[in-house]
Amino acid sequence: MGRWICCLCSRLADPLMLLLVLALSCSPSTAATASPSVPHVKPSYSFGRTFLGLDKCNACIGTSICKKFFKEEIRFDTWLSSHLKLPPSYLLSYSGNYTDDAKSWRLVDITRLTSKYQHDRADKRICTSLLKTKTCSLERALRRTQRFQKWLRAKRLTPDLVQGLSSPMLRCPSQRLLDRIVRRYAEVPDAGSIYMDHLTDRDKLRLLYTLAVNSHPILLQIFPDVEGWPFPRYLGSCGRLVVSASTQPLRDFYSAAPEVAADLALQLLAVLRSMGTNDLNYFFYFTHVDAGTFGVFSNGHLFIRDASTLGIIDKEEAGSQLIDGQQEHKDIFSCLTVDCQSVFVSCDSIREKHSLVMVCQELLPKLLGGKFLQPVQEKIDSFLQHCASGLTDDQGVNEAIAKLAEILKPLRSCDSRFAYRYPDCKYSDKY
Repeated sequence: MGRWICCLCSRLADPLMLLLVLALSCSPSTAATASPSVPHVKPSYSFGRTFLGLDKCNACIGTSICKKFFKEEIRFDTWLSSHLKLPPSYLLSYSGNYTDDAKSWRLVDITRLTSKYQHDRADKRICTSLLKTKTCSLERALRRTQRFQKWLRAKRLTPDLVQGLSSPMLRCPSQRLLDRIVRRYAEVPDAGSIYMDHLTDRDKLRLLYTLAVNSHPILLQIFPDVEGWPFPRYLGSCGRLVVSASTQPLRDFYSAAPEVAADLALQLLAVLRSMGTNDLNYFFYFTHVDAGTFGVFSNGHLFIRDASTLGIIDKEEAGSQLIDGQQEHKDIFSCLTVDCQSVFVSCDSIREKHSLVMVCQELLPKLLGGKFLQPVQEKIDSFLQHCASGLTDDQGVNEAIAKLAEILKPLRSCDSRFAYRYPDCKYSDKY
């Protein structure tokens, strides 16, 4: 065929056409040695199972979002640099980017339930306490425990199965709350059932481990933001890393403009009110608050960023909750993140204004201090001081908070910086 084309080419009158045809068809050696187009080599993102914590599964949180990591649909901020290196494993949280279509990206928080040092320490405690060795299979060791054997036999998650766990959420567990955990546990296919038949042995160990270490991801799952609860959206877990919607910690707003500080303070008070009074009759309280407990979305909306210190009292089943005696039922699961000798706070010692007083002591003075002109600032400081010292005076705390909110409302502004309520604030007396 090549010879026939070459012969045809030799009879053509147009020399330019002759040259073109010869170049394309009469030089088989040239065609054979032409370099093919080199495909673009995609950078390789290397995950260590140790970094993710997958080497510790099923003593881990879950694997629901692992595919996103391995398909590079979740990227750490450091991956956007030319070095493409994973961040240090000792950090407690990381800023990341998440995509569903590889085109649009959104910010996410990637966090550990506790520091890697604490995780490693707890792992060592499991091996030395249960198998008397320095290293072991964590899953094999935990499966042998009496508590987990009870979990394997159980059809329903009951208060005795979580008794003695250190999570504040489970210090006073009601059956209604535990049923909600099983029904909404997001690391397994949704069965919508209060019974644990749809949970494999592996699933049960992961759920128990998560509840024992840090209940933060469970709270995000059972009280989702789409239902109006003030938590960031839970996106999934991989090994010992949790991925959720990104928020900026409240500490970053301590130096914010007065109108921003007033807006955040009012939101903070509203969140605390909703956690004390809601349609489901759950009373949420904090055992500890700090500058990282609350966070702010890019639209200015304030949420609970860290739910690990939230306790829950079920107002509907208060009489059936375990109030005392939890200290008698401690085991290795009780000691994964706290000292085994730690004393639990009994439910009946929590007062209604417990969280408000802590916020008045720890957060609002830093957010509102020195922001406003006199005599407004003096009044704000006075009400905060009254609230902070009012742990035994519920009525006094209520009055101080009501007066503080009354002062702050006219101090906030209505503009695009507060996208969560703009432009609605222009046409509503609510703002």
